[in-house]
Amino acid sequence: MHTLQQLNDGLLYGQTRVKIAQGLSEFPVKLFELADTLEVLDLTDNQLSSLPDNFADLHQLKILFLSNNQFEHLPDVLGQCPNLDMIGFKANRIKQVSDASIPKQTRWLILTDNQIEQLPDSLGQCYRLEKLALAGNRLTSLPASLANCHQLALIRLSANQLPALPDWLFNLPNLAWLAFSGNPFSHVEHCENTRVPTITSAQYTLGKLLGQGASGLIYQARLIPELLPATLTKFANSHVAIKMFKGMVTSDGYPTDELDCCLAAGEHPHLINVVAQINQPDQLGLVMELIPADYTNLGLPPSLQTCSRDTFTQGTQFTGKRIMQIATQMADILMHLHQNGISHGDIYAHNIMINPQDKVLFGDFGAASNLNQFSLERKQLMQAIEVRAFGCLLDDMLNLIEGNSADQAQRIQAVKLTQLAQDCMQTNVASRPCFNAICQQLASMQ
Repeated sequence: MHTLQQLNDGLLYGQTRVKIAQGLSEFPVKLFELADTLEVLDLTDNQLSSLPDNFADLHQLKILFLSNNQFEHLPDVLGQCPNLDMIGFKANRIKQVSDASIPKQTRWLILTDNQIEQLPDSLGQCYRLEKLALAGNRLTSLPASLANCHQLALIRLSANQLPALPDWLFNLPNLAWLAFSGNPFSHVEHCENTRVPTITSAQYTLGKLLGQGASGLIYQARLIPELLPATLTKFANSHVAIKMFKGMVTSDGYPTDELDCCLAAGEHPHLINVVAQINQPDQLGLVMELIPADYTNLGLPPSLQTCSRDTFTQGTQFTGKRIMQIATQMADILMHLHQNGISHGDIYAHNIMINPQDKVLFGDFGAASNLNQFSLERKQLMQAIEVRAFGCLLDDMLNLIEGNSADQAQRIQAVKLTQLAQDCMQTNVASRPCFNAICQQLASMQ
């Protein structure tokens, strides 16, 4: 984090990255003195509502974050920026996005949590567009020109006003992560799933914060034995984890939809076990078994450079055997979810927990969508999209496989896994295998 004083004193001259959050109401013109070096500008959490007409003079700028400001329209001057390819305007007041405002080279566009009703047709000219975050707006349609964005890999459409999804969306050749819950055709106003019992705030006490995601905070907690229903007494003397959902809308959609999808997903040995729900007018939550301490995240989230693909801790390597174990468990989980009419929407290594024996636990239904209102054909197309995400997961691990294995069986297995990943990622959506076929194929490789 930098300060305005440092900028004004010339202490940031030559910087490639600048981040200032000091309630700015005017764009700091001193930034133009950094025009020859500045590549990443983060002015999130200020009070800005406009950019200067000569903003494009920041000719080296590649990444711009202006979330949590006061913009009411996406500035037209952005379209003149020669190298800008990642734009973040989350949680502003944007109502208008003009044809001129989006650079043609845009790769990553974040417009989550605004008031946008319509997007321009020119969006379809963004030939590099890979990641598009539009949740929490007022969209009633998508520009048909987006069908031309063949690089689009991830799109978030949750919590809008879409009456349906367009046919072209399901045939985008590289689409792997799609979320659309919280639209009129898919929104759950009140979760009425009774698969697990409901408890109230009087029946638990919250402990330390374990983590947080886009949709909520996860706490260690203890259930109060004398106030529990009989089905929960076995958890009375042990810690559980409670996910307390945040407000009305998150970057992935509405909490009620996430709660509904998580419960509709049913039970599976490799899904994080949900034991109860909190379903009150002022608070929604999930009570889950505590993940054992020896579990860690398989991967790390995408970086600004990788955009839609996961990253891994430096030095991470996989054997063919490990990849086979992880892939077999994940394929079985995903087959189970789609049999229950749920798409996960976020199949990534960073959402997979794994222990030293390579046993998988999978969860985080923030981007999940309920498919039970879809025709069989649409369900199959949604599965094909998630099959591509599974293929990307396989591919990411295979790119880190230990080289020069002396074990011929392991080398043959790696070749077969590579072919499976390619089959799952092929751009012809209809030719991808389903999860049932993937499970059978993996079993035959053992």
